Amino acid sequence: MDTMQHYDPELIEALQLIPIGEMINWNDLAAGREFGRQMFEALAANIPDSPNVVKEDQMVPGPPDSPEVPVRIYRPAGSTGVLPGFLWIHGGGYVLGDVAQDDFTVQHFVEEVGCVAVSVEYRLAPEHPFPAPVEDCYAALKWMAEHTGELGIDASRIAVGGASAGGGLAAGLVLLARDRGEVAVAFQLLIYPMIDDRDATQSHENFADAPIWNRESNQNGWQAYLNGNAGSADVSPYAAAMRATDLSGLPPTYIAVGSREVFFDEDVEYARRLAHAGVPVELHVYPRAYHGWEAFAPAAQISQRAIADRDQALKRALHPASV
Repeated sequence: MDTMQHYDPELIEALQLIPIGEMINWNDLAAGREFGRQMFEALAANIPDSPNVVKEDQMVPGPPDSPEVPVRIYRPAGSTGVLPGFLWIHGGGYVLGDVAQDDFTVQHFVEEVGCVAVSVEYRLAPEHPFPAPVEDCYAALKWMAEHTGELGIDASRIAVGGASAGGGLAAGLVLLARDRGEVAVAFQLLIYPMIDDRDATQSHENFADAPIWNRESNQNGWQAYLNGNAGSADVSPYAAAMRATDLSGLPPTYIAVGSREVFFDEDVEYARRLAHAGVPVELHVYPRAYHGWEAFAPAAQISQRAIADRDQALKRALHPASV
């Protein structure tokens, strides 16, 4: 049985402050989305934007026969040279979330790493199941690659990243980009990615009642994303990257996961399979950490370490000569 004593003491206090039941309301997703929007809006009102980052919202061409995709572009203020590009994909179990929730995270990347970032507002399930969300992300990535000149991006240094379902979308997107051969991705940053729909690992059982994102939520999220077909034989690897049989030719990869969350087994196994396929991979497992720990308890020592590790990995990948 999973109990609070199994978690890092610095992470436990934050759990008392998180209204997870209102954020993840499977009986009324619209209410949960609105609650999350208002919560992040209230937080943003108390945290000023970085004066060192310029933001711009834009619509870019969507997938064929689909609506345009909203993106938010982040640039270092006053930058005139060419910088690496970073496509960021927000989390939310494939059913929740928006660009605004990660606004400060992406500003942080731009400042700390030195890059031009694009955050994508993909369509959400269950209203828009696979492949709509990953195709929206692909449309944003392709737009980035086709507009590197006006964005001030070095086309040879474009990374893709995301957290949770955003990490799952990032992993699927990078597989899709490899196979379509239109955009070269230099690096993928996968933060506790949601990449296996089969609900069959030991960590799914061990942490079925874990905080933030438990087994039931995971099952519901996958069923929504896969239109009720989660666990079936023909799930696409672009939806669930652990379904991929060939991981060769993928870019260098960073994976971070907590040791006490449902994604532990699938993320560690994905790292192992990437390494066996010849992909340079860096895996970090953070002890006594639940899902999303560094976002919900950013001041904790283990969170500070995770944030620093993540930032340094992205910086090494995008600025190899300067690190």
